[in-house]
Amino acid sequence: MDNCCYYRPFDDQKQIAVYLETQAKLHIQKLIKEGKLELVYSYISKFENGNSPNKENRGSVDRFFEFARVFVDVDKADEAEKLANDIVKQGLKSKDALHIACAIIEKCDYFLTTDKEILNKYKSEKILVCSPITFLGISEVSNV
Repeated sequence: MDNCCYYRPFDDQKQIAVYLETQAKLHIQKLIKEGKLELVYSYISKFENGNSPNKENRGSVDRFFEFARVFVDVDKADEAEKLANDIVKQGLKSKDALHIACAIIEKCDYFLTTDKEILNKYKSEKILVCSPITFLGISEVSNV
């Protein structure tokens, strides 16, 4: 997941798309806590979360990181940056590319985001980039 996914529950829930993405993300989060899905997070996730201006939201996301099975540390930054340079060529921002690169390095099947730019621009055979809603519709956990 990228940080826009983690932060979706803190967005304005009056918008139906935001509300639905939030509910899907919260269900996925529940499945992660139950051990039915594995979460991978990275140094770029920690960095972005650490820069969040809202201390309470930042703490909530930090506590959720504790459920991750894998952490992509900065010792893989060189590899991630090389891969991210190729991803940027598809029109993505460097931080977004680093998130995806870290997921690819750890051989994740999915990268979840609510960022429309990423969803519209990034296509790869290495990883399936999708929204939390789409993920629940196509993944093996759709019946859980």
